[in-house]
Amino acid sequence: MKKVNRREFIKTSAAVAAGVSLLPSGIILGRDDRKVRLGFIGVGLRGTSHLELALARKDVEVKAVCDIRKAATDNAVKLVTDAGQKKPAVYLNGEEDYRNLVTREDIDGVIISTPWVWHAPMAIAAMKAGKYAGVEVPAALTEEECWDLVHTSEETGMPCMILENVCYRRDVMAVYNMVRQGIFGELMHCHCGYQHDLRNIKFQPGAEFGEKGQGEAVWRTEHSIKRNGDLYPTHGAGPVAKMLDINTGNRFVTLTSMATKSRGLHNYVLAQGGEDHPNAKIKFALGDIVTTMIKCANGETVLISHDTNLPRPYSLNFRVQGTNGLWMDDFDSIYLEGVSPEPHRWESFEKYQEQYDHPLWKKYESDSEGAGHGGMDFFVLHAFIESIKRKVPTPIDVYDAAAWSVLVPLSEQSVAQGGAPMAIPDFTGGRWVWRKSDFALDDQY
Repeated sequence: MKKVNRREFIKTSAAVAAGVSLLPSGIILGRDDRKVRLGFIGVGLRGTSHLELALARKDVEVKAVCDIRKAATDNAVKLVTDAGQKKPAVYLNGEEDYRNLVTREDIDGVIISTPWVWHAPMAIAAMKAGKYAGVEVPAALTEEECWDLVHTSEETGMPCMILENVCYRRDVMAVYNMVRQGIFGELMHCHCGYQHDLRNIKFQPGAEFGEKGQGEAVWRTEHSIKRNGDLYPTHGAGPVAKMLDINTGNRFVTLTSMATKSRGLHNYVLAQGGEDHPNAKIKFALGDIVTTMIKCANGETVLISHDTNLPRPYSLNFRVQGTNGLWMDDFDSIYLEGVSPEPHRWESFEKYQEQYDHPLWKKYESDSEGAGHGGMDFFVLHAFIESIKRKVPTPIDVYDAAAWSVLVPLSEQSVAQGGAPMAIPDFTGGRWVWRKSDFALDDQY
């Protein structure tokens, strides 16, 4: 089979088969002064962060905002007008009003930053309306939703980008650069995960959540009550997947997951509200630590940790190991056989960070200053906006969104079955064998 890259495939095969144009009408390739017209669904903390970054650009017009809370849309409108743009249209009429936003003819792309259960339905609606979909993580909660995202993108020819910002973290991109240059030799094993004490996020104020909660406690805590699995894998799995060429020459094949007992959230409620607090009676399904092991088609393994209910410092637990050595971010350390000064001893990653700093970071360092999460938020939004402007697929695509997000429901199923292996679908339909990655190319955008 003749090899073609991902952009050629999506532009020709998917779009032509569907009989539709790949992109919204009016976008002109090569026009750097072209304004990308965006709509924002969900303008809480995360959505507002994306909105502020978009408004800092000269090539973006914000045409509409949507949220179920008037205070959120009022704040978004003020941000837009204070930035010197016209007042955006507001969609505030209940949970389904986003459907009216995505059908607007003056919007090219949609940024989705809502509670998890809405991610897939909103992204699907956006693509069916002929819009680029930029969706926060995870992109879907069920295997069926993952397939729906893939089928919709293929049928409409519209890209769907999961907005996984950690793929653009500076040290991660330097390591990615080293992987591409073969510095670690042949990759064998990777660690990653989401190790983040979220007890004060799941309960705020005090021991409250749901209707009495604030921020993410309004909706996120319910997942810990009803579900047991890796609920948030993509911050680790996404970057590792790019290093392992998942969907572009490799793929995730099977996973097995196990969970510890649940103690952390109950103990936190007791500490905040006491034994007589109503929430002290809740039984939490989510194990305090969920461990998932993945086998890849090319023989590598990946270990993912989900650890959000116990006291601990933040860590994504990255470890990238090959036949020539390994990098571990927790210790900011690296060891390369025959290169490191002393055998069997770690050295600092600092000089390697400087030597292999990714060209995109060198190019856009000043532009990313002040952006969220150490600047990586700039890069993920920049990639989405530039993809729209240039009429090309996004560098993190719908197959990535599906392959990374499906780890959530499959880990739940594996935990429920005592760690039984779960087959991970091939969302590319076999095309992973010859697809080529164009993520974070040196000259990209």
